[in-house]
Amino acid sequence: MPDRILVVDDEEPIREIVAQMLGTAGYLCKQAGSGMEALAVLTSGEEFELMLSDLMMADLDGIGLLERTKEKYPDMPVVMVTAVHDISVALAAIRNGAYDYLLKPFEREQLLNTVSRALENRRLKVENRTYQTNLESLVKARTDQLQAAYRDLEKSYDITIEALVDALDARDSETGGHTRRVTLYTIAIAQAMGLPREQIAGIARGAFLHDIGKIKIPDSILRKPGKLEPEEMEVMKEHAYHGYQMLKKIPFLAEAAEIVYSHQERFDGTGYPRQLKGAEIPLGARIFSIADTFDAITSDRPYRRKQSNEAAKQEITVWSGKQFDPEIVRVFLEMPDAIWDDLRREEGQTYRAYSTGAKG
Repeated sequence: MPDRILVVDDEEPIREIVAQMLGTAGYLCKQAGSGMEALAVLTSGEEFELMLSDLMMADLDGIGLLERTKEKYPDMPVVMVTAVHDISVALAAIRNGAYDYLLKPFEREQLLNTVSRALENRRLKVENRTYQTNLESLVKARTDQLQAAYRDLEKSYDITIEALVDALDARDSETGGHTRRVTLYTIAIAQAMGLPREQIAGIARGAFLHDIGKIKIPDSILRKPGKLEPEEMEVMKEHAYHGYQMLKKIPFLAEAAEIVYSHQERFDGTGYPRQLKGAEIPLGARIFSIADTFDAITSDRPYRRKQSNEAAKQEITVWSGKQFDPEIVRVFLEMPDAIWDDLRREEGQTYRAYSTGAKG
């Protein structure tokens, strides 16, 4: 389809000559006798690939017309037509967005060359924008594909995590319920602290895997019914390091590995295996420490009956600043008891439903 050009000039003979020159070159032209008439034509919905406008007109000059059209019709280049004494004004129009200018009187070839260049410039700009749009769509599609693949990989890892913990459950009947409860408690505290979802997911994996290193502890120690001897306790303490060694080479579990390594550290530096202190202990491990103690006190153990939530809170308060991070203790104590009761009822859920935000 031929390119459409709007010819704007308040002198009808000039409009006719210009329109005839362009018409014989194969362009479709429409004429407007003033700037206001040109605006009316444009706002009526007709589309033009180029506007050729006189600079000096009575009711609305070329500069005014340019200002009103350049933002609304950005793909339509504007060529100004002016007398020699208006050259400085024409150059100002170019600085304000006009594509080019023609000096009166001009030859047919000058007109056609200028129009051709303007239309080619428009074509290139439109093609470039289309390319950019298509490229953005392609990048978005590829990004969506990568994110979907990452989610699938994440799901696969999480299934593997649960399988690893199930393997531990087979050796230690107490670990399963404790592991799921303490993971849910850890997630709840992290959410109360306002941590971002991605960080909570990493912390949840660390909590869920905190005892995974016990797989390497001999049954004679792990399943011993009585109190461990000092040398046996030293072997048991190695489970944090063993767990770290198992997980550290998996990039997806890097944050979890640090939590596993540090989950027996104490805020005052008296924990193990590295005697980390304060902020040296990963945040997830500091959160887990409170959740772990809370579950230990409020759950039945072979050597004692479970105690109340309030008793657990009092014990954790006593050890604030020594075993536990005081700031996290403050958040924990402000959380209502109903949260813990609800989570105990849901301990059979996989931790994935919580760590990925389905419950939060």
